[in-house]
Amino acid sequence: MKADKEKVSRSIKIARGQLDGVLKMIEEDRYCVDISNQLLATAAILKKANQEIMHAHIRSCVAEGLKTDEPNGKLEEALNLLDRMIQG
Repeated sequence: MKADKEKVSRSIKIARGQLDGVLKMIEEDRYCVDISNQLLATAAILKKANQEIMHAHIRSCVAEGLKTDEPNGKLEEALNLLDRMIQG
């Protein structure tokens, strides 16, 4: 992985902590909207971590792939993943 591992790891750990908090909220039968807001915040952190990984992938792996014999392979792979991110 070419992304900043510390930055991505920190984001994932924060998201994990938030998920633990959401589970506690569910166990405590907390207000639905509060739980939903925490889930949205967690999803936003995961999305940002994924964007960091994809940016690094495009800057390194895709850029390098464009210089090789199979320039469309890495590019198509990245585009397909971006499509899944947009649809998801």
